[in-house]
Amino acid sequence: MTAPALVPTAPTPESLRPKKVRTAVRRPGWITYGLLAAVLVGSVFPLYWSVLVGSWDSSVLTRDPMPWFPGGNFWFNASRVLDSIPFWKATGNSLLVSTVTASSTVIFSTLAGYSFAKLRFRGKGPLLIFVIATLAVPTQLGVVPLYLVMAKLGWTGSMLAVIVPALVTAFGVFWMTQYIGSALPDELIEAARVDGASMIRTFWHVGLPAARPAASMLFLFTFVQVWTNFFWPFIILGPQNPTLPVALQSLQAAYFVDYSLVLAGATLATIPLFILFLGAGRQLVSGIMAGAVKG
Repeated sequence: MTAPALVPTAPTPESLRPKKVRTAVRRPGWITYGLLAAVLVGSVFPLYWSVLVGSWDSSVLTRDPMPWFPGGNFWFNASRVLDSIPFWKATGNSLLVSTVTASSTVIFSTLAGYSFAKLRFRGKGPLLIFVIATLAVPTQLGVVPLYLVMAKLGWTGSMLAVIVPALVTAFGVFWMTQYIGSALPDELIEAARVDGASMIRTFWHVGLPAARPAASMLFLFTFVQVWTNFFWPFIILGPQNPTLPVALQSLQAAYFVDYSLVLAGATLATIPLFILFLGAGRQLVSGIMAGAVKG
């Protein structure tokens, strides 16, 4: 007795549809949200404390306990800051130094990062190691010879003495080298060279667009770092031509510190950084996500 032959059946439309594979999405737990909330509170608290202290006068700050809500004297203290120091001139100097330094750092670091990551030349490895090793050298060790050089050039008290030594940083070179090496495929560079593009044109049309997300973050980090830098401008600049942190330091008297006045000035100094983050934050995030998708 033979088994009946199996007759193949026609596939149904339901069987031709691709089956949906359900993957379990693990949502963050309360521990993750608790840690994020703690980090957020710890980050916002110094700014809130500056606004709080800057909105009261010195007599209220001596109370025990001190009020935890802002008062109504912030604009009065802010007007005192504007009358006590050359605030607008210092803000203009800080804006000039931060913008020029951040722009030059991005340009030179991107060029160096592209060279270290995608070009072949003799001594590339040892030279990159030397650049990274300079990060271990404290800035304070080079202050005396750097001051002597600036004095020899006649740049003491000038913005050039603050801008020129910071035109490029070792961290920026390392940052752009790592990013370009992972985000820019070698095939794109080879295709551009096959099409007859020169080295500079290849960098401009291929390397620079791929490095744009990292360059944006480097610009933001460098701008904030230079804006808040106090050590070197305090040494090389005079009280007649200061940056904003140096000007705010003059609010402290010799024997008495009016913390409401000082922290009101510190709050005013953070307003341009807030404007920068609000204006460029969305573009920076979108650039980072685009670079992550392309990589």
